Amino acid sequence: MEDQRIVKIGCASGFWGDTNTAAFQLVHLSDINYLVFDYLSEITMSIMAKAMMTNPEHGYALDFVSRVMAPLIKKISDKKIKVISNAGGVNPLACRDALQKVIEAQGLDLKVAVVLGDDLMPNQAELKNQNIKEMFSGEDLPDHLASCNAYLGAIPIRDALDAGADIVITGRVVDSAVALAPLLHEYKWSPEDYDKLSQGSLAGHIIECGAQCTGGNFTDWRLVEGFDNMGFPIVEVKEDASFIVTKPNGTGGLVSTATVAEQIVYEIGNPQAYLLPDVSCDFSQVKLEQVGEHRVAVTGATGRAPTQQYKVSATYPDGYRVLVSFLIAGREAPAKAQVIADAILTKCERVLALRSVPAFQEKSVEILGIESTYGANARHTDSREVVVKIAVKHMFKEACMFFASEIAQASTGMAPALAGIVGGRPKASPVIKLFSFLADKSKLNIEIDINGQRQKVVIPQGSAEQSFTQLPIGEVAQFTGDEVEIALVDIAHARSGDKGNHSNIGVIARQSKFLPWIRANLTDENVTKYMQHVLNPETSKIIRYEIEGLNALNILLENALGGGGIASLRIDPQGKAFAQQLLDMPVKVPKGLIGN
Repeated sequence: MEDQRIVKIGCASGFWGDTNTAAFQLVHLSDINYLVFDYLSEITMSIMAKAMMTNPEHGYALDFVSRVMAPLIKKISDKKIKVISNAGGVNPLACRDALQKVIEAQGLDLKVAVVLGDDLMPNQAELKNQNIKEMFSGEDLPDHLASCNAYLGAIPIRDALDAGADIVITGRVVDSAVALAPLLHEYKWSPEDYDKLSQGSLAGHIIECGAQCTGGNFTDWRLVEGFDNMGFPIVEVKEDASFIVTKPNGTGGLVSTATVAEQIVYEIGNPQAYLLPDVSCDFSQVKLEQVGEHRVAVTGATGRAPTQQYKVSATYPDGYRVLVSFLIAGREAPAKAQVIADAILTKCERVLALRSVPAFQEKSVEILGIESTYGANARHTDSREVVVKIAVKHMFKEACMFFASEIAQASTGMAPALAGIVGGRPKASPVIKLFSFLADKSKLNIEIDINGQRQKVVIPQGSAEQSFTQLPIGEVAQFTGDEVEIALVDIAHARSGDKGNHSNIGVIARQSKFLPWIRANLTDENVTKYMQHVLNPETSKIIRYEIEGLNALNILLENALGGGGIASLRIDPQGKAFAQQLLDMPVKVPKGLIGN
């Protein structure tokens, strides 16, 4: 008889700032075995590092302990749910200590383990002597870092579970590791069973952004009901690594092949080489099947041996920035807005020059309300109300503060109807930039800490051989001249996100017959032309990947985010709206293609 054992994993957080109600929902409305949380991003790590410098007992996701675990931990204990969270940030031991106080206060007997070894800040001097280069730009390692963390994998978490941990706190791990680890523990998968590890990592990748796979951030958003009570994802995983994506009964949202597909293509780069510490994943042949209401079966991920390096994300301070937004109303609002923005910047830079201070390093003006984020593709260029967003960057904080002090004068001394400066006078904040590089796994000391006892973790060293046969370009439709023009959204749905300064847009055909026409229209040349307003003319390029199993393409826009994350001055520094922009792109298809 087939073993029907199923491990159920629910994810209650997709980022630091996600709703604290998700954990309550998963604990009370489902029968999960594991509750996992993903809190960390590069930006989050730098914020936590700054917090720890101010208070050595901070540097972790404080609300994980106070607002999530404290009210739920008795129920979690009663239901024997195990918890895995990267809430530890840059100070996982402090997170453990705070959580231990909550456990003791409630008279519970729960074993908490901590994964250590991702923090490379103590190794700065050693790293500086290694002639390390940024993996994308080739720049030298900065002299002063705010944070420096390797992306660890699932093995240390597995070891902690094997040692009897009820709760595992980590620092920086890859997002999917919190879901792969319990599967390694429960099913005793070999670290060399790469197909299962790839499937398990895919399960983690699908749920790592919380409600984003259950109808959140979904192209066809009108199909989704209950945004006020969004269901958070659960994966039900069998020993053969096949799994079903679902959500708690009675919650809002939508789990369909389309919502799951959008999350699979999210931020994966090359779908044949999604590189993780435990496995090099190939998601190009993944298949989805709707097997019930809000139930999608996922199969087909394969894997190869991982690389011999960890990816390391360091952050460093790079000057200061300040951003201001204000309303302009009335006739000719866009023209007034541009004149005012230009005047403010010109005045500030003239005064700075008189004081022998350099001009702003970067400037950004976006007039919101006339589709300025669409560049030359904007359709509505006139409006009687717009919001002006001006951002500047400078090496000196004082220069940014001077800019901030000169905004209000425009309300009485420039074009009419400037009103509603958002948040009052803005404050200058540090620009934190990302520096990514690779570090040999053999050089890191990975440990788990249980009750103050340290245990070394043996990490498989991986393989230098990472070759694979690249998927050929599939069928490309041929234009005959009889086509009609429609919007891309009529034949595709899409999801976009970021990888540092690169934007990733996954485009999924609504039907397989549409894919050849999507390929024919979304050429490198056409995408470059349509998205040129976000591309760097010197360093940007378009790379297109095939995702055969999903009838999809993954399009990478290199250096398209103005620095990305907290370093970018744009209103959309992570390219979250790029997919929606691309879906507006006019494409040519045969007259009878849609509706047949």
